Amino acid sequence: MAQILSPLPGTFYRASSPDKPPYKADGDAVAVGDVIGLIEVMKSFHEVRSDVAGANVRFVADNEEPVMAGALLAELD
Repeated sequence: MAQILSPLPGTFYRASSPDKPPYKADGDAVAVGDVIGLIEVMKSFHEVRSDVAGANVRFVADNEEPVMAGALLAELD
């Protein structure tokens, strides 16, 4: 099982804005380099890109959840 971890501390967002669909939905496949969400730090948004590939993504972190650097965001099969 592969894991996607938060690269920095901040607030995790699964979509670019509240009225947009999430970058990835639970169950989607993820390729290396795919954006799976954003981390907001002091009003600056940083893309979270996957460094692993896999199927059936399952998000562990909720949308708008505060996360620490190294926190588990999602798991892949």
